[in-house]
Amino acid sequence: MGFRERFRRLGAEVSRPHPDGEAELVVGDASYDDWDVVTDYAELETARAFRQSLTDRGQRAVLTADWPLDEFGRGDIALRVPPGMGIEAEEMLDDPEE
Repeated sequence: MGFRERFRRLGAEVSRPHPDGEAELVVGDASYDDWDVVTDYAELETARAFRQSLTDRGQRAVLTADWPLDEFGRGDIALRVPPGMGIEAEEMLDDPEE
């Protein structure tokens, strides 16, 4: 691969549209497969808001996806918490006043 080809690929990656918060999403990492899925979301912006709600209360949480999202931040996104913490996290999300 020559210099031009490398430069072209680099430019394509930099100019590829990507949603805000994409760095907060873990894509294709099987190490979170044993974590409890609290709920699934179709949009990254919504998923980030619910994840932040949990982390603001001290709950560890991560957003995962099996595949990269589209350029608008849409896809199959799972909000996960450590094993055994799923019910507690669901209760936190159901009652935001606590």
